[in-house]
Amino acid sequence: MSDRVQVTVDAHDPRALSSFWSAALGYVHVGAEGERDTRAVLEDPEGRGYRLSFRRVPEAEGTGNRLSIAVHPAPGLTGEERMTALEAECERLLALGATRVRRQEPASVIDTGHIVMTDLEGNEFRLE
Repeated sequence: MSDRVQVTVDAHDPRALSSFWSAALGYVHVGAEGERDTRAVLEDPEGRGYRLSFRRVPEAEGTGNRLSIAVHPAPGLTGEERMTALEAECERLLALGATRVRRQEPASVIDTGHIVMTDLEGNEFRLE
């Protein structure tokens, strides 16, 4: 069994999308800078998170492959303190170019609430 996982995202602009996710997650680009227009790869500098690859696809091919990334900026927090931390992260990501879609209030012990956003190319992700 492998402990290395890579998530590949189809992108119209791998350079811009990978730069957004690099800033959002604190990941670093690996590989040649000159190749980022066709394929850009990000890694967690601490070696804990998944490797993310963004590959250029023609406009028509990029519509069918949906992917949802969950970002966890408030580990260990609960209730209003957690939602306040999610809102702070939401504001930071808005400044990077993300779009806020909606906020889901905590409904139960299991459903602790989240914020749905989209990245620069309209891919949904959640702050959980």
